[in-house]
Amino acid sequence: MKKISEIKKRFNDKSLFDKALTHRSWVNENDKKRGTNERLEFLGDAILEFIVSKELYNEFTNKEEGYLTSLRANLVNTKNLADLAIKLNLGKEIFLSKGEEDGGGRNNPSLLADTVEAIIGAIYLDQGLDEAEEFIKLNILDDVHSRAKSPLKDPKSLLQEIVQSKKFPAPKYQVVSEVGPDHNKKFVVEVLINNKVEAKGEGRSKSEAEQMAAKNALTSYCGIELSNVK
Repeated sequence: MKKISEIKKRFNDKSLFDKALTHRSWVNENDKKRGTNERLEFLGDAILEFIVSKELYNEFTNKEEGYLTSLRANLVNTKNLADLAIKLNLGKEIFLSKGEEDGGGRNNPSLLADTVEAIIGAIYLDQGLDEAEEFIKLNILDDVHSRAKSPLKDPKSLLQEIVQSKKFPAPKYQVVSEVGPDHNKKFVVEVLINNKVEAKGEGRSKSEAEQMAAKNALTSYCGIELSNVK
């Protein structure tokens, strides 16, 4: 696994690499000297999904769509991408405003994950699809077979199966709070089982917060630990 400094050396356009590391907060604080990494993140997210989907399709030839979708989510979730950013020593290189840095931005999982996607987009633009694919295979698909052995059902689906097996209605989810600017929101969601709040979860989207609430409910309500979900 290459460190972020080694990845930068391979860039033909160093300004594109810098842009991939540029958070919106830095742009607002530095008179818009360059654009944010959000467009690169958008591109990188699509490339990541395509490459991972292609590799899983070719590697697991006897598996159906539902399994492949779950395995892909298992590989490219926020936690795994943030863990990769930490291994690459990415946090210290990101261009952040002072306020974002003081607020723990260099260790913010969603911010780190977004930056990894932006780097993938930048590699694609600078060096082509083959290099982007090499980065993804080396850093994200390196342990695909070990992850394939782990439980792949998402927490919400698993929780619903367990709750309904007890003859209760399906769990209900409700947003408790929604704070932060549009580009960096935090949602808190409660999950109710049989009309009783059993757990809460946080996430950068309502969907992610619901999955975390379900994961926490699986632990508190069902005694099940899931270590490899968002």
